[in-house]
Amino acid sequence: MTLFSLIVALLIEQVRPLPVRQLVLDPLRRLSALVLDRFNDGQARNGTIAWWLIMLTGVIGSVVIFQLLWAVHPLFAFAFNVGALYLTMGFRQESHFFTDIHLALRMGELDRARALLGEWRGGQYFTSSSSEVARLAIEQALVGAHRNVFGVVFWFIVMPGPSGAVLYRLGRFLGEEWGERRDVEFGDFGRFSRRAFEVIDWVPARLTAASFSVVGDFEDAIFCWRTQAMLWDERASGILIAAGAGALGVRLGMPVHQSGEIVERPEMGVGEEADPDYMQSTVGLVWRALVLCLLMLALVVIAGWVGR
Repeated sequence: MTLFSLIVALLIEQVRPLPVRQLVLDPLRRLSALVLDRFNDGQARNGTIAWWLIMLTGVIGSVVIFQLLWAVHPLFAFAFNVGALYLTMGFRQESHFFTDIHLALRMGELDRARALLGEWRGGQYFTSSSSEVARLAIEQALVGAHRNVFGVVFWFIVMPGPSGAVLYRLGRFLGEEWGERRDVEFGDFGRFSRRAFEVIDWVPARLTAASFSVVGDFEDAIFCWRTQAMLWDERASGILIAAGAGALGVRLGMPVHQSGEIVERPEMGVGEEADPDYMQSTVGLVWRALVLCLLMLALVVIAGWVGR
């Protein structure tokens, strides 16, 4: 059921991309606001309690619903799996930005590409060159593919029903919504959520990087992973970007012009400057990595059938 649920959810999402803001982010933000109103006192202890409250409700609730539906009929449980995956996973949640930036660079419309990049990543890129725009778009695509697809897939496979997918999506949301806030009034409330998502994402990020390595230039990907990833501020993103850049044979990272300032960043990857051709190669790399994951899962399923 796991493999078929993944395939069906991916097909549905390709035909009808998820309106993530309306169906996922807005409801979660309303829930977050409700919890913050009751628990947020700027202390890490209450942040930990609130995090566990939301996570346990979501994960245990999804398990209970799945088991009840399974007791009625497995097809209902299968439909619930697919629906949960559709809401938590999606290649096309952000890929339209990448596609539009790629097309704009191909057409020589650098200003439009800069505007799209700013809308996608946040910030302003008025002085960014074509190579900078392509570089930042590739980085965002590598990390986004992991967090929108590969991370969800890993936990969906590991845990019963759709509870793993719910765990990852909620953990990511709270890690970003609470963990990245730095305002004084919020205090240390989001500290636990940030660290908790780092733990949740520890294994999936490394498996995704390994997948990029296997389907790309393996030697360069492993070299960049081992020697460059630790230089990045956010470790999981550094691993994904370093391995992806090495697998593609392109140089990422490096200083960029953002919001009127030069942001210093370490160089990641090896090879040539990023350009629209490498953006197209990035799409191929991600799809090959996904096919590899599905094939590995299919082999496990087949082995289980044979072993019965």
